Amino acid sequence: MLFMIAAVEETDSILGEGERLACGPAYIKELVRGSGLRLILTTHGTRLRVTSVVHFSFHISLKKLRDMGKGCITATKYFLFLFNLIFFIFGALILGFGLWILLDNQSFIAVLQEHSTSLKVGSYILIGVGSMSMLMGFLGCIGAIYEIRCLLGLYFTCLLLILIAQLTAGVLIYFQRDLLKSEMSNIVSRIIVDYTGQNRTTDVAWDYIQRTIHCCGWTGPGNWTENTLIRNSSQPLYPCSCRNVSLPGVDQKDGGLCESLSPEWPVYSTGCVASVESWLLNNSGVILGVCAGVAVIELLGMILSMCLCKSVHQEDYTKVPKY
Repeated sequence: MLFMIAAVEETDSILGEGERLACGPAYIKELVRGSGLRLILTTHGTRLRVTSVVHFSFHISLKKLRDMGKGCITATKYFLFLFNLIFFIFGALILGFGLWILLDNQSFIAVLQEHSTSLKVGSYILIGVGSMSMLMGFLGCIGAIYEIRCLLGLYFTCLLLILIAQLTAGVLIYFQRDLLKSEMSNIVSRIIVDYTGQNRTTDVAWDYIQRTIHCCGWTGPGNWTENTLIRNSSQPLYPCSCRNVSLPGVDQKDGGLCESLSPEWPVYSTGCVASVESWLLNNSGVILGVCAGVAVIELLGMILSMCLCKSVHQEDYTKVPKY
């Protein structure tokens, strides 16, 4: 195919002022599509000719176009870095929550995990997910800043797997919520029956709950009549942490069993189930909010990583040296 020389007066470009630009057919089409020049082209066999110039005032600046492309890649890169930084922070929050469930001994969590292996397994899962999220955030930051395609691909794959695992766990918890509630009730019942007040972890935690939220028993004070020590004692005993501080009497002890001076126990009349469920519901909202935030960050990170990976791929093929 023969190439035509088109005389193009151009300014503000990488070419010299008033310099002629050699154009082949493919390059002519690119100029027509990417500039303000409109040409009427006709073909005669293998010859491509410019038969009319409709608009001649235009600017060709390959440098500006190249800078615009680099600007888009740079913006995508730093947005991905920012989202990965936020993702790293959310992963740290999930890790901290898992460690709190595993190590806390001053709240209702301690009561549950002493008698429930599922809660311990859940805490280990949270620790694992949080650690993995922090690692993925770190890899995403490195891959974005240095434009490493293999790290970006690994980052996208791991984010997809984590997102699927989170959705699966959420669905299982939602459909098994009645079973979890029944298991929690059974755990508390066993704690009350086996309560001795001898500074065991579960005893201290349950005393703390009753003393803090002003309740007694699970559904009411009657649950304590099933306690082994109270049932077998010749003296009227009641749990000290249940004592109603608004009633007159001796100073309240933090835990253990106290002797009652009358058949009626000076304790709170309401059970702890409503308060505990409210506490769990409030904390579950925080947990769900954190998980939802992590999911949004994951989706944004996946989208940005795909865009950046594609840009890096295209840029590799356009940076072919010309000799």
